[in-house]
Amino acid sequence: MKKALIVYGGWDGHEPQQTAEHMAGVLRKEGFEVEVSDTLDSFADVKKMNSLSLVSPVWTCGQMTPEQTSGLLDAVKAGVGIAGWHGGMGDAFRGNCGYEFMVGGQFVDHPDGIKEYTVNITDHDDPITKGIKDFKVTSEQYYMHVDPSNEVLATTTFQTTAAPWVNGCVMPVIWKRMWGKGRVFYFSVGHVLKDFEIPEVTEIQKRGSLWAAR
Repeated sequence: MKKALIVYGGWDGHEPQQTAEHMAGVLRKEGFEVEVSDTLDSFADVKKMNSLSLVSPVWTCGQMTPEQTSGLLDAVKAGVGIAGWHGGMGDAFRGNCGYEFMVGGQFVDHPDGIKEYTVNITDHDDPITKGIKDFKVTSEQYYMHVDPSNEVLATTTFQTTAAPWVNGCVMPVIWKRMWGKGRVFYFSVGHVLKDFEIPEVTEIQKRGSLWAAR
Protein backbone atom coordinates (compact mmCIF):
# COMPACT_ATOMS: atom_id res chain seq x y z
CA MET A 1 0.00 0.00 0.00
CA LYS A 2 1.25 3.49 -0.84
CA LYS A 3 2.08 5.61 2.20
CA ALA A 4 1.47 9.35 2.45
CA LEU A 5 2.51 11.80 5.16
CA ILE A 6 0.70 15.11 5.60
CA VAL A 7 2.37 17.50 8.04
CA TYR A 8 0.28 20.49 9.14
CA GLY A 9 0.83 23.55 11.30
CA GLY A 10 2.02 27.13 10.99
CA TRP A 11 -0.41 30.01 10.55
CA ASP A 12 -3.93 28.99 11.61
CA GLY A 13 -5.63 31.36 9.16
CA HIS A 14 -5.10 28.83 6.38
CA GLU A 15 -6.96 26.14 8.35
CA PRO A 16 -4.03 23.74 8.14
CA GLN A 17 -5.58 20.91 10.17
CA GLN A 18 -8.91 21.09 8.34
CA THR A 19 -7.39 21.11 4.86
CA ALA A 20 -4.89 18.39 5.82
CA GLU A 21 -7.66 16.14 7.09
CA HIS A 22 -9.69 16.80 3.94
CA MET A 23 -6.90 15.71 1.63
CA ALA A 24 -6.06 12.77 3.90
CA GLY A 25 -9.61 11.53 3.34
CA VAL A 26 -9.26 11.99 -0.41
CA LEU A 27 -6.01 10.01 -0.47
CA ARG A 28 -7.42 7.22 1.70
CA LYS A 29 -10.21 6.75 -0.83
CA GLU A 30 -7.46 6.31 -3.42
CA GLY A 31 -5.94 3.48 -1.43
CA PHE A 32 -3.21 5.33 0.49
CA GLU A 33 -2.21 4.66 4.06
CA VAL A 34 -2.10 8.24 5.36
CA GLU A 35 -0.40 9.62 8.45
CA VAL A 36 -1.36 13.14 9.53
CA SER A 37 1.27 14.78 11.73
CA ASP A 38 1.48 18.13 13.53
CA THR A 39 5.25 18.16 14.00
CA LEU A 40 8.03 19.07 11.59
CA ASP A 41 10.18 16.46 13.32
CA SER A 42 8.41 13.96 11.04
CA PHE A 43 10.62 15.27 8.23
CA ALA A 44 13.78 14.41 10.21
CA ASP A 45 12.76 10.75 10.55
CA VAL A 46 14.81 9.43 7.65
CA LYS A 47 13.46 5.87 7.83
CA LYS A 48 9.88 7.13 7.77
CA MET A 49 10.53 9.58 4.95
CA ASN A 50 12.22 7.01 2.75
CA SER A 51 9.24 4.65 3.15
CA LEU A 52 6.78 7.17 1.69
CA SER A 53 5.19 7.48 -1.71
CA LEU A 54 4.03 11.04 -1.04
CA VAL A 55 4.53 13.90 1.40
CA SER A 56 2.39 17.04 1.67
CA PRO A 57 3.48 20.02 3.77
CA VAL A 58 0.62 22.21 5.06
CA TRP A 59 2.65 24.71 7.09
CA THR A 60 2.36 28.40 6.22
CA CYS A 61 5.42 30.38 7.37
CA GLY A 62 7.37 28.71 10.17
CA GLN A 63 10.97 27.50 10.06
CA MET A 64 12.60 24.10 9.67
CA THR A 65 15.78 23.00 11.39
CA PRO A 66 18.68 21.86 9.17
CA GLU A 67 17.81 18.24 10.05
CA GLN A 68 14.16 18.70 9.10
CA THR A 69 15.10 20.45 5.88
CA SER A 70 17.56 17.81 4.76
CA GLY A 71 15.17 15.03 5.73
CA LEU A 72 12.49 16.46 3.46
CA LEU A 73 14.65 17.56 0.55
CA ASP A 74 16.73 14.38 0.50
CA ALA A 75 13.63 12.17 0.52
CA VAL A 76 12.11 14.02 -2.43
CA LYS A 77 15.41 14.02 -4.30
CA ALA A 78 15.53 10.24 -3.81
CA GLY A 79 12.06 9.79 -5.32
CA VAL A 80 9.36 10.55 -2.73
CA GLY A 81 6.69 12.72 -4.36
CA ILE A 82 5.60 16.03 -2.86
CA ALA A 83 2.29 17.80 -3.47
CA GLY A 84 0.77 20.82 -1.81
CA TRP A 85 -1.38 23.89 -2.09
CA HIS A 86 -1.57 27.62 -1.38
CA GLY A 87 0.49 28.96 1.53
CA GLY A 88 0.85 25.53 3.10
CA MET A 89 3.51 24.73 0.53
CA GLY A 90 4.04 27.97 -1.42
CA ASP A 91 4.50 30.32 1.56
CA ALA A 92 6.25 27.92 3.91
CA PHE A 93 9.65 28.27 5.58
CA ARG A 94 10.45 31.72 4.18
CA GLY A 95 14.12 32.22 3.49
CA ASN A 96 14.83 28.49 3.22
CA CYS A 97 16.34 28.65 -0.25
CA GLY A 98 16.71 24.91 -0.70
CA TYR A 99 13.04 24.36 0.08
CA GLU A 100 11.94 27.19 -2.24
CA PHE A 101 14.17 25.82 -5.02
CA MET A 102 12.43 22.46 -4.69
CA VAL A 103 8.91 23.92 -4.69
CA GLY A 104 9.59 26.12 -7.70
CA GLY A 105 8.00 29.28 -6.34
CA GLN A 106 7.29 31.51 -3.37
CA PHE A 107 4.27 33.66 -2.45
CA VAL A 108 4.92 37.40 -2.29
CA ASP A 109 1.44 39.02 -2.21
CA HIS A 110 -2.28 38.70 -2.85
CA PRO A 111 -3.39 42.15 -4.06
CA ASP A 112 -7.03 42.99 -3.21
CA GLY A 113 -7.22 40.15 -0.64
CA ILE A 114 -10.23 37.89 -1.12
CA LYS A 115 -11.63 38.38 -4.62
CA GLU A 116 -13.17 36.48 -7.50
CA TYR A 117 -10.73 35.44 -10.21
CA THR A 118 -10.49 32.87 -12.97
CA VAL A 119 -8.14 29.90 -13.16
CA ASN A 120 -7.33 29.32 -16.83
CA ILE A 121 -6.29 25.79 -17.78
CA THR A 122 -3.38 26.11 -20.21
CA ASP A 123 -2.49 22.42 -20.66
CA HIS A 124 -5.55 20.42 -21.70
CA ASP A 125 -3.60 17.23 -22.41
CA ASP A 126 -1.83 16.68 -19.10
CA PRO A 127 -3.64 14.04 -16.99
CA ILE A 128 -3.79 16.44 -14.04
CA THR A 129 -5.89 18.99 -15.91
CA LYS A 130 -7.36 16.99 -18.81
CA GLY A 131 -11.10 17.47 -19.17
CA ILE A 132 -11.22 20.37 -16.69
CA LYS A 133 -12.45 23.73 -17.95
CA ASP A 134 -11.54 27.20 -16.70
CA PHE A 135 -13.21 27.92 -13.37
CA LYS A 136 -13.77 30.80 -10.98
CA VAL A 137 -12.52 31.05 -7.41
CA THR A 138 -13.37 33.57 -4.70
CA SER A 139 -10.25 33.53 -2.58
CA GLU A 140 -6.73 34.93 -2.44
CA GLN A 141 -5.17 35.31 -5.88
CA TYR A 142 -1.51 34.50 -5.29
CA TYR A 143 1.20 36.65 -6.86
CA MET A 144 4.35 34.54 -6.76
CA HIS A 145 7.99 34.49 -7.72
CA VAL A 146 8.24 31.38 -9.87
CA ASP A 147 10.94 29.19 -11.37
CA PRO A 148 11.01 29.39 -15.19
CA SER A 149 11.75 25.65 -15.33
CA ASN A 150 8.28 24.79 -13.98
CA GLU A 151 5.88 22.95 -16.26
CA VAL A 152 2.84 25.21 -15.98
CA LEU A 153 -0.63 23.67 -16.27
CA ALA A 154 -2.85 26.65 -15.38
CA THR A 155 -2.57 30.41 -14.93
CA THR A 156 -4.52 33.45 -13.77
CA THR A 157 -4.43 37.03 -15.07
CA PHE A 158 -4.19 39.91 -12.61
CA GLN A 159 -6.52 42.90 -12.63
CA THR A 160 -6.20 44.65 -9.29
CA THR A 161 -6.90 48.00 -7.69
CA ALA A 162 -4.26 47.55 -4.95
CA ALA A 163 -1.36 46.92 -7.35
CA PRO A 164 -2.39 48.21 -10.79
CA TRP A 165 1.19 48.07 -12.06
CA VAL A 166 0.84 44.27 -12.34
CA ASN A 167 -2.45 44.38 -14.25
CA GLY A 168 -2.36 42.03 -17.20
CA CYS A 169 0.33 39.84 -15.63
CA VAL A 170 -0.25 36.15 -16.34
CA MET A 171 0.73 34.17 -13.24
CA PRO A 172 1.12 30.40 -12.89
CA VAL A 173 -1.44 28.75 -10.59
CA ILE A 174 -0.67 25.06 -11.14
CA TRP A 175 2.71 23.60 -11.97
CA LYS A 176 4.75 20.45 -11.75
CA ARG A 177 8.49 19.87 -11.82
CA MET A 178 11.20 17.46 -10.76
CA TRP A 179 13.55 17.60 -7.78
CA GLY A 180 16.12 14.90 -8.39
CA LYS A 181 14.05 11.73 -8.82
CA GLY A 182 11.07 13.21 -6.98
CA ARG A 183 7.97 14.67 -8.59
CA VAL A 184 6.80 18.06 -7.28
CA PHE A 185 3.21 19.33 -7.68
CA TYR A 186 1.91 22.74 -6.56
CA PHE A 187 -1.53 24.43 -6.73
CA SER A 188 -1.84 28.00 -5.40
CA VAL A 189 -5.58 27.69 -4.62
CA GLY A 190 -6.62 26.35 -1.21
CA HIS A 191 -6.70 29.31 1.19
CA VAL A 192 -9.22 27.63 3.51
CA LEU A 193 -11.25 24.41 3.53
CA LYS A 194 -14.15 26.12 1.72
CA ASP A 195 -11.98 26.45 -1.40
CA PHE A 196 -11.91 22.66 -1.63
CA GLU A 197 -15.71 22.65 -1.97
CA ILE A 198 -15.11 23.80 -5.55
CA PRO A 199 -15.11 20.43 -7.35
CA GLU A 200 -12.23 21.37 -9.63
CA VAL A 201 -10.00 22.28 -6.69
CA THR A 202 -10.23 18.94 -4.90
CA GLU A 203 -10.06 17.02 -8.18
CA ILE A 204 -6.93 18.82 -9.35
CA GLN A 205 -5.21 18.45 -5.97
CA LYS A 206 -6.08 14.76 -5.96
CA ARG A 207 -4.76 14.23 -9.48
CA GLY A 208 -1.61 16.21 -8.74
CA SER A 209 -0.98 14.15 -5.62
CA LEU A 210 -1.48 10.89 -7.51
CA TRP A 211 0.91 12.10 -10.23
CA ALA A 212 3.54 13.04 -7.65
CA ALA A 213 3.33 9.80 -5.67
CA ARG A 214 5.93 7.19 -6.58
